[in-house]
Amino acid sequence: MLPPQPIQLLDLRAQHAPIQPELDAAVRTTFHEAAFIQGGAVQQFAAELGQYVGGAHVVPCANGTDALQLALMSLGLPRGTEILVPAFTYVATWEAAAVLGLVPVPVDVAPDTYNLDPAAVAAAVTSRTGAILAVHLFGQCADLEVLRLLANQHNVPLLEDNAQAIGATFTFSTGQVWAAGTVGEVGTTSFFPSKNLGGFGDGGALFTRDAARAHTLRQLANHGQTRKYHHELIGLNSRLDTLQAALLRVKLPYLDAWTAARQHIATQYDAALLGHPSLRPPGRDPRSTHVFHQYTVQGPDLPGQREQLQQYLGAHGIPSAVYYPLPNHLQPAYAYLGHQLGEFPVAERLSRTVLSLPMHPMLTMAQVAYICQVLQAWA
Repeated sequence: MLPPQPIQLLDLRAQHAPIQPELDAAVRTTFHEAAFIQGGAVQQFAAELGQYVGGAHVVPCANGTDALQLALMSLGLPRGTEILVPAFTYVATWEAAAVLGLVPVPVDVAPDTYNLDPAAVAAAVTSRTGAILAVHLFGQCADLEVLRLLANQHNVPLLEDNAQAIGATFTFSTGQVWAAGTVGEVGTTSFFPSKNLGGFGDGGALFTRDAARAHTLRQLANHGQTRKYHHELIGLNSRLDTLQAALLRVKLPYLDAWTAARQHIATQYDAALLGHPSLRPPGRDPRSTHVFHQYTVQGPDLPGQREQLQQYLGAHGIPSAVYYPLPNHLQPAYAYLGHQLGEFPVAERLSRTVLSLPMHPMLTMAQVAYICQVLQAWA
């Protein structure tokens, strides 16, 4: 049994084809204006993205990792301050703290949503805690209500790594609906090409509702200056290229439609996996929308099972990927923190069992139906 047409884990060519004339026009305009650094498209994109996320200030930067580092720099924390981070996340979340001399303190995650476990966060807060850095992993918001409450109670900032969840929203018990990345003091995102809103190279941005903090973030991203050659702060050279901003402006109006397509595909996967004997679909927090940067299932926690599943899918023409095969507290780069195997059992189990299925808005319903059929046949 083979798929009706080749299946890609991500198909950017197919996604870009219908809007290629608009993308080409954006490139031509940028080349004609020849303002390749801090050109008009950068400010225009920042304003449009700010409107999209509910009126936040948007500070573009060079990439999502820089965005995390800039967010932490804006807090002015002394070296050695602890930053609570998920034990299960991409390394950039930890890396941004470590390169500043801050201490990433891992906190275990919820077994169904893969996001920070608020109870574990509450237990991890100490007098040395300088910030809580939540990640909205795979496209769904962490528990922003409880995390915001904990941050307020302990008088520490809440930061949001929103690289995988742009366009998601969280509904509070008051009925207020907030865009992911705008609840904390600072939110960050990435425009890496594979992201739901991806550029054609590296790019990133920060969100904040605080005008003064936005001013500081702009300074930090531009060598610590507000006037050329006058440097009030030690900063970075972290700018979003004009060309990337121009291309992202073309893509932003399509983001909601692409998200809806992802959500429809996820619904088909959910139905196919309902009651499956060995595969568990991702859990959904009813307070959060899910934009499905990834659709990540869990298999049995048995040696070799995930590899067998990947081989089975591959033999049927279905690609898959593991995000992430080794938790950060067990990575050699972070051995200096002294963590041991068994400290964060949920993160460790997820690293052994998760598998991400094809997820992009250009999957056809015939392809999705085929993937579902193959999954159902796996025992």
